[in-house]
Amino acid sequence: MPKILNYILLVVLFGLLIIIRAFESDLFYDPYLTFFKNDYLYIDSPRRELAKLVFYTSLRFWLNTFVSLGILYLFFKDWSVVKFSVLFYAVAYIVLILIFLYFVINPRQEDYYLFFNFRRFLIQPILLLLLLPAFYYYKLNKV
Repeated sequence: MPKILNYILLVVLFGLLIIIRAFESDLFYDPYLTFFKNDYLYIDSPRRELAKLVFYTSLRFWLNTFVSLGILYLFFKDWSVVKFSVLFYAVAYIVLILIFLYFVINPRQEDYYLFFNFRRFLIQPILLLLLLPAFYYYKLNKV
């Protein structure tokens, strides 16, 4: 693949991540978006529909994941990186969604800050920010 096409695809994929973030309130059901924008440490948890919330949170996680996998492939051109990342994202999803469900089902004000941070790993491409430098460092030391 020519380098210019590779760069264009990377820009498009990063643009998709930006679009997912920019239109999050239009695309996804998430009452916690406005909740965490306010002074959430001193107010009660918002009303929510659990199944709908889990579905849209999962959808957002997997959309970010597929875009992130494309970015990882374009950066490293190595299917072993993508295969490991798929496994990593799957395990991370299971662990994070269980923690997310615990906080949603058992809302306590003293846990809101911790919940806020765990939720970020599900709805934002933070795992990509961890994997890119990790694989880059691995490739540098592999040679």
